[in-house]
Amino acid sequence: MGVDEILRYNATHTRDLFQKELGIQLDELENDWHFSSLEKIFFEKKVFRILENDAASWEQQLADVEAGMKVYQHLLRKEITSTDIDKLVEKPVRKISRFDIKAADEKILGIENNIEEVKNHLAHLTEYTIMYFRQLKKKYGKDYPRRTELITFETIQAEKVVVANAKLYANKAEGFIGIDQKKVEDSEYIYDCSDIAEIIVFLKNGTYLVTKVSDKAFVGKDIIHAAVFNRKDERTVYNAIYRDGKRGTYYAKRFSVTSITRDKEYDLTQGKEGSNVVWFTANPNGEAETVRIYYRPRPKLKKLSEDYDFSQLAIKGRGSRGNIVTKNNTIHRITIKSKGVSTLGGKEIWFDTDVQRLNDAGRGLFLGEFFQDDSILVICKDGTFYTTSYDLSNRYQGDILTICKFDEEKTYSVLYYDKAAGCPYIKRFSFELNANVPAYFISEAKGSHLLEISEDSWPQMEITFTGKNANRKPELVDVEEFIGKKSYKAKGKKVSPYNVLQVRFIEPLDKSDAQESKEKEDADINDDNQGQEDNERNNSKDRDDNVSSGWDGNEKNNSDAQKTPKKTPSTPEPVVVDEAPRELTLF
Repeated sequence: MGVDEILRYNATHTRDLFQKELGIQLDELENDWHFSSLEKIFFEKKVFRILENDAASWEQQLADVEAGMKVYQHLLRKEITSTDIDKLVEKPVRKISRFDIKAADEKILGIENNIEEVKNHLAHLTEYTIMYFRQLKKKYGKDYPRRTELITFETIQAEKVVVANAKLYANKAEGFIGIDQKKVEDSEYIYDCSDIAEIIVFLKNGTYLVTKVSDKAFVGKDIIHAAVFNRKDERTVYNAIYRDGKRGTYYAKRFSVTSITRDKEYDLTQGKEGSNVVWFTANPNGEAETVRIYYRPRPKLKKLSEDYDFSQLAIKGRGSRGNIVTKNNTIHRITIKSKGVSTLGGKEIWFDTDVQRLNDAGRGLFLGEFFQDDSILVICKDGTFYTTSYDLSNRYQGDILTICKFDEEKTYSVLYYDKAAGCPYIKRFSFELNANVPAYFISEAKGSHLLEISEDSWPQMEITFTGKNANRKPELVDVEEFIGKKSYKAKGKKVSPYNVLQVRFIEPLDKSDAQESKEKEDADINDDNQGQEDNERNNSKDRDDNVSSGWDGNEKNNSDAQKTPKKTPSTPEPVVVDEAPRELTLF
C-alpha cells in the first residue's frame, strides 16, 4: 500500500467518524428541542392545572395530563409519550412559579439554530472535515510546531536519497567483501554505503567487476581497490601502470568506467596470463599524480629511477592499451612524488535544499567549482558552523542558514545577543576548517542567539536605543573601524555601552575609491624608496670607481712610490619624502 492509499483511507475514515459524531449531536439537539417545547406548552397553556383536579388515582391523573398535552401535538415534531409526561409532572412548584416564557423561546430558538448548523455540516461533510483540521492547527499549532520539513519527491531517484546505513568491509588478501563485518573475517573498513548500492572492485591481476552489495561475497583474491560505484560518473579517473604478461612491457593508462554490466568480469590489462598491476589510484576529480619509478639493477643500466607524470596521458576508454613506460627494465617499486591536480577542471557542485544533499546534476543552489582540496562551509541558525568535503554522499543536518564554498580568507561580521552579558555583541572573523564537527561562533551561554551575519567587505550597522537612552539618535557605525578581525572563538565587542533597542546591518559602505587611493599612495612611496635605493647604489659605485682610479697601478712593484691622494666622492643630495599626513576622501 502506497502513501496515497494510506492518506485516502485515513481521510475517509476520519470523515465517517465525524458523520457519526454529528448524527449523535443532532439526535441530542432534537430531543432537547422536543422537551423544551413540551415544557413551554405545559406551562404556557396551563396544562399543569389538570394536576389540581380530583382523580380516582395517580395513574388517572397522568392520563388526564397526557390527554391535555395531546391537544397540542401538532406543535411538536415527535409524538408525546408517557415518559415525557412523567418528566413534566416531576417539575417542582418553584419551577412552575418562576417559568419564563421569553427565556424558553430564546432557548428553543438557540436549539433550532444549532440543529440547522449540524444539518449543514452533515450536508457538507468534506468541507467540515477540512475546517475541523484547520481549526486544530490554528488553535494548537503554536504550541506544537512542526519538526519535519515538507519536501518534493517527484524528480528524486531512490539512489539519490537513500541513507548510507551500512559500512563496507573487505578482506583484500582473501578476496571477500560485504557489509557484515562478522561474516567477512579479518576485514578492514572501506566506505559507508547503502544496502542497495553497487560496488566496483579491482584486483591485482587487472580484472575488475561491479556487483551489488551483500552481507558477504567472494570477488577474487588480492583486492587493490574497492568503492561504491556511481554509474555515468565521468569524473572518476583511474590511473594505472601494469605489466603485460609475466615478462612483458609495462604500460600506463588513464581511464574511466561509466557504464558496465553488473557481475561481468572486465580486464584493464590486455588479458595475457601473468599480467599484474604495479600502480593504481582512483581519483574522484580526475587528478593526475607524478610518481617515481625505481628499476631493478642490471648490467649496463645507467638510470635506476625516473619520474612519470600521469598528466601527460590522455583519458581513454577502459579497453585502451595505454602508453609504454619501459620495455626492457623491470620495475622494482613505485612511490608517489607529488599529488596531482585535476586535469578535468573543477567539479561543479549544487546543493538540493529539498533533500539537503549535494549533487552534480544541476539541482538546487549552485555552490561553485571545486578542486581537490576545496571544502564546503555550513552556517546554522543556532550560531554553529562546520565544514565538509564535497563528497556527494555527505548528509547535512541542522537548521541551515548558509551553505557555500569555503574561503579561509573571507571575513564575516556577526551580530549576536549574549544572554550572559544581557546585550548584543559584534565580532569579525574568518571561519576555519573543522572536519565536520559543529562549533559555536557565538556565545554558548543558554539563551544566546544569532541576530545577523554579513559577508560585506565594509559592513555598516545601525543602533537604536531604549530605556533611559531612548532619546538618543540612532547611530551608524563603520564595523571595520569599530572592531578588528580576530578568531571565530573570540567573544567580540559590545555594540554600545547604552541600552540598545535594536541593532542591524544596513547598506554597506563603499570604500573602493579610498582603497584605490591608498594602494596608489603605497605604490608611490615604494617608488620613492626604490629611487632612493638606486641613487645610493649608484653613488656607492661612483665611490668605488673613484677609489680605484686614485691609486698608482705600479704600487705593488714600487713600494716607495708616492701615493696619489684619494678623490673625495661627491655627497648625493638626499631624497626628500613628504612626511605630512595625507587626507583620503572616502566618499
